[in-house]
Amino acid sequence: MTTYDFAPLFRTAIGFDRLARLMDTAVSSAEAPSYPPYNIEKTGDDTYRLTMAVAGFRPEDLDMTVKENTLVIAGRVAGEANKGEVLYRGIAGRAFERRFVLADHIVAEGADLENGLLHVGLKRVVPEALKPRKIAIGGTVPAAIANDAGTSAKAA
Repeated sequence: MTTYDFAPLFRTAIGFDRLARLMDTAVSSAEAPSYPPYNIEKTGDDTYRLTMAVAGFRPEDLDMTVKENTLVIAGRVAGEANKGEVLYRGIAGRAFERRFVLADHIVAEGADLENGLLHVGLKRVVPEALKPRKIAIGGTVPAAIANDAGTSAKAA
């Protein structure tokens, strides 16, 4: 596997530590186990759906947490007494923990379990302060700005 050293880039960059963590996470997640299988779909401009195959798990066996832009889905099956002897076990019911790094402003809207598939709705919600704003261009200075400028001039 080819590895890249980003250390020279981060020596002169300030505030990009999150990017460095993402690079490290991407490398380690490529080597992570692939159970359970999942799909990620883009369902709209700002909406996504994560579908994970969790056959044999009930809603109370699953735990979904979002912390610091990381979605963690864990499954733990309580030990149940077998009603008979299992000759072949092809359906894995083992515990798992899957981590997904979420981009900024991505929130989990909800999840539901149907036919052995866990569906998680994700949506990008950009705060009003970060949305583009239209600035009106006029010939006069608004009163609030003029008052601030006049106060600053008098104080000097």
